[in-house]
Amino acid sequence: MSRPQGSIARRSFDDALSVVRGTPLVSPRQHPAFDLVVPRWMAPAPDEAVAPALQRTGPLQRAADALAERRITSRELVERAFEAIDEHDAELVGMADHDLAAALAVADSLDTERRAGEVRGRLHGIPITVKDVIDVAGLTTRAGSLTYAERPERDAEAVARLRRAGAIVIGKAATHEFALGVTSPQCRNPHDPTRLAGGSSGGAAVAVAAGMGLASLGTDTRASIRVPAALCGLVGLKPTYGRVPTAGVVTLSWTMDHVAPMAATVADAATMLDALGPVPGSGGWLDHAASVDLRRLRIGSVDIAFDEADVEVAASVRAAVDALAALGCTVGSAERPHSGDLDVANAAGLVVSRCEASTQHRSFGLDRALYWEEVAEQLEEAESILALDYLQAQRLRQDLSEALMGELREHDLLVMPTVPVVAPPVEDFAAYLMRLARNAIPFSFVGFPAITVPCGLVSGLPVGLQLVAAPGREDLLLAVAAAVERSTGETPA
Repeated sequence: MSRPQGSIARRSFDDALSVVRGTPLVSPRQHPAFDLVVPRWMAPAPDEAVAPALQRTGPLQRAADALAERRITSRELVERAFEAIDEHDAELVGMADHDLAAALAVADSLDTERRAGEVRGRLHGIPITVKDVIDVAGLTTRAGSLTYAERPERDAEAVARLRRAGAIVIGKAATHEFALGVTSPQCRNPHDPTRLAGGSSGGAAVAVAAGMGLASLGTDTRASIRVPAALCGLVGLKPTYGRVPTAGVVTLSWTMDHVAPMAATVADAATMLDALGPVPGSGGWLDHAASVDLRRLRIGSVDIAFDEADVEVAASVRAAVDALAALGCTVGSAERPHSGDLDVANAAGLVVSRCEASTQHRSFGLDRALYWEEVAEQLEEAESILALDYLQAQRLRQDLSEALMGELREHDLLVMPTVPVVAPPVEDFAAYLMRLARNAIPFSFVGFPAITVPCGLVSGLPVGLQLVAAPGREDLLLAVAAAVERSTGETPA
């Protein structure tokens, strides 16, 4: 692809440093969060008396059922995915690399296993895509760049887990260069090809929405799963920091990178998470989510996130929240994050992630003249940041983590619009470096689990509702996100 021109990176860094330097710490003795450690949570055993298993809906679930009932084969699913690539990829640009022959060979092997009665689980024979910053043995990792190309001999650990569960990797999904952005300007939104798909996992969103695979594996360092999922009408699930290993991923930020699934529905995403980062104890994620009693949940509305969203986007999300209240959830206003918290998270998160990225790119030794303008400027600006500013950003991170943990003792979940706008026009991509991710960044920064789920359309473009829980409580996210699906009718038929 051509190198996208346009950037507001320099101004964004000036603004970020002003916030980092001007924000007082809660305690002058605050330690920096060099290596984020989040509390561990051990799931209780599912209580079948509370609720039946959540309904398994979505394209992945239907395909898994059809495979189990021998109404389709894995080979046929792979062939359908490649038919979708042939039909849509030239316009939408979802794929960076793929290998039909290799995928069919794996599919045939898995079909043989199934005929022999050897079934690995719900992902057995399911075609998926993998973001092009995550290593897949036999496919080139280019990280969306003209300057980078590696042919890994081993899968990333997350990919290996999915393969062991029976998933078929059909190819690599396109990404914002080196995952250093939230727009993926080369990708096109399947709902309107004149609009952005979001990023950096933009190709992953395109692939799932257009049927080029039934789920995708991406990364989320600041917002990179949730933004494209929201803009393309999908479910993006960012797990608790550390739940899914990052080994085998082209590093953006050592202390902020998350590996995460994207799918058409909550159940489809949960099935991916079962393989990627299994729930502690017995049962799968949907089993544990089904044991959540919605009538006991306290949901905190992050009002500033609604106030700063476009009117129609905010209205769509508020309608979904009202539906949750009608189901018995207690909905109130959350005190944190407030506007200052969002400012700090965006500023300090930019400083931390880009300083760490710049260190990584120094070791790559690549020709920066061939980088995208926005990406090159981010790395250049990060090189001039003082160690004092980086350390202060890490101290602010710890402050924010403690404040949000306190809020999540008052509320079980937080709710807000995932993205404050619908998908912007492609030609405006450079203006959205910070705005698209504003509501999502705080929760990658502190490592808390978060999910975006579709909750309506504005002028034919999807709106996403974001839920955030305390570390380890992905079961709460899945339970409430599934309720949003049911109440808004956004579950794909």
